[in-house]
Amino acid sequence: MSTHVTIIGAGLGGLTLARVLHVHGIPVTVYEAESSPTARAQGGMLDIHEHNGQPALAAAGLTEEFRGLVLEGRQAMRALAPDGSVLLDEPDDGEGGRPEVQRGELRRILLDSLPAGTVRWGHKVSGVRSLGGGRHEVSFAHGAGVVTSLLVGADGAWSRVRPLLSPAVPAYVGTSYVETYLYDCEARHPAAAKAVGGGSMFALVPGKGIQAHRESGGTLHTYVALARSQDWFAAVDFTDPGAAAARIAREFEGWAPEITALITDGETPPVLRPLHTLPLEHRWDRVPGVTLLGDAAHLMIPSGEGANLAMYDGAELGRALAAHPDDVEAALAAYERELFPRSAAEAVEAVRLHELMFGEQAPHGLIAVLGGAGANSRA
Repeated sequence: MSTHVTIIGAGLGGLTLARVLHVHGIPVTVYEAESSPTARAQGGMLDIHEHNGQPALAAAGLTEEFRGLVLEGRQAMRALAPDGSVLLDEPDDGEGGRPEVQRGELRRILLDSLPAGTVRWGHKVSGVRSLGGGRHEVSFAHGAGVVTSLLVGADGAWSRVRPLLSPAVPAYVGTSYVETYLYDCEARHPAAAKAVGGGSMFALVPGKGIQAHRESGGTLHTYVALARSQDWFAAVDFTDPGAAAARIAREFEGWAPEITALITDGETPPVLRPLHTLPLEHRWDRVPGVTLLGDAAHLMIPSGEGANLAMYDGAELGRALAAHPDDVEAALAAYERELFPRSAAEAVEAVRLHELMFGEQAPHGLIAVLGGAGANSRA
């Protein structure tokens, strides 16, 4: 293929696409708004699934490197009641198909697999416009720009590329997460460490919950979920970390202190993460020379599938372009034909999971789905 592919966004999906294209000898450049690979934290743990994330990494030729990142024991899972009693305790027996890795480390192996200069850092997109004939011009905030005949929007929820294809914009789902961290948990936060266990923990009731995961280096990474309006959260002063943590913790008054400590003892300022989605069956008509992947294409409620889907999208798009070296439009049409039903099915499943987690039957419906009825519960 003589066409040079332009990717906007150096997240996991965009980098997977870049790597698969590189494997097939297809020229590619990735433009990323962040100033460097270490400009910000890259989030927490990811479970990489057998049916999408792992095949994507195989297509990228990075299975061995991925296996070297897996943190043993992190597939363990616990469910607690608000009083701290154990509702579900599933150990990591090594047989699960969703090994856990740090998102930042996964991104690193993708970056390291690309030739120097493939990713252009500090290129924040200020505008994108069609020039006709499948060609597009991308403008950057620092004043430069690029013209391309194959543009891929891998630029996340608030994609600047998406308007070329679709008028859809993300809508708030009515729930937000508040993110906190505890460090050196065994020494400094032993009660919270015991409550979380060796992998993940969730304590849920209708409309709210506390979820945490044990990461590398004794870190406990927590997402506190609250079904509240955006106006409610706007009234919380997140510029005052202590006051914000105390306000969020009040929503869990009466809960076991080893669980609420994940909020009140947080060692980083609490960060608000409002949840937004695109329409469940988001799709677009074929527009020459441009397509989307990952959250730019199918932003959905968090379900453990987002990063996996983004990588799979990237791998599938790369393979489609390699399979149609002389017909870019045939490649994009083939990719989108599979993308739309795949992402719609996962979006519907994400809504179902969200209802199990925070709906009227929480947490018992979710525990039943996870096999809790026959699980070995222990303190």
